[in-house]
Amino acid sequence: MANCSIAASAKTGSNFKTGQNVVIYEDVKIGSNVILGNNVIIYEGVQIGDNVTIADNAVLGRQPKLAPTSTAKVEGRLSPLEIGSGCSIGTGAIIYAGTKLGENVTVADLATIREKVVIGDFVVVGRGVAIENEVSIGDYTKMQTNSYITAYSILEDHVFIAPMVTFTNDNYMGRTEKRLKEMKGAHVKRGARIGGNSILLPAIEVGEESFIAAGSIVTKDVPAYKLVMGIPARVVRDVPEEELLKNQ
Repeated sequence: MANCSIAASAKTGSNFKTGQNVVIYEDVKIGSNVILGNNVIIYEGVQIGDNVTIADNAVLGRQPKLAPTSTAKVEGRLSPLEIGSGCSIGTGAIIYAGTKLGENVTVADLATIREKVVIGDFVVVGRGVAIENEVSIGDYTKMQTNSYITAYSILEDHVFIAPMVTFTNDNYMGRTEKRLKEMKGAHVKRGARIGGNSILLPAIEVGEESFIAAGSIVTKDVPAYKLVMGIPARVVRDVPEEELLKNQ
């Protein structure tokens, strides 16, 4: 633990290992068999379960500091970050306070997870993925490299998001109160899959086990069990029976 700064009130379990230049603030609780890399920063009150690995330069539990013009609102200090057992946090990942990760979540290098995010079990957050505030993500969902999940989005269980997918949540260019009241991301239902470089307009509902082909721009709701593609995306055919979750 050379060159580390660990608050006296922090608690660590058995077989705790850490690299150099680690900073752990007050009231942090770390479970057993946890490994920290170099230059990791863990802010006040963060709770980390057993068998968690955190790579170099990760920043965990940071309180948000919003721009004066931000549409997001944070009043007071948020509750501490919670990280479940078996998670793996990559190099340079940043996860904010007010967020909760379930068990066996993988957060890859350079990913960012903002405040007030709830993530289920066995979720994969790929390299460079950005998840904005107030997002809900179900179990076994995967978000691949550099995908962008905008604020106020919902992803249910077993959703697949391919690289470079972009969610949006604002239908108005005008700076009006109506714009703020109607801000909403996509709701992606259980088992849906979204191909690479697709763009989803605000408040889109993506139906259960539907499939959005790569490069599509989705301007209206996607029916369940349908494959859509194009600009704008249109229904092409049914999703093949053998691809449904019940047959996996």
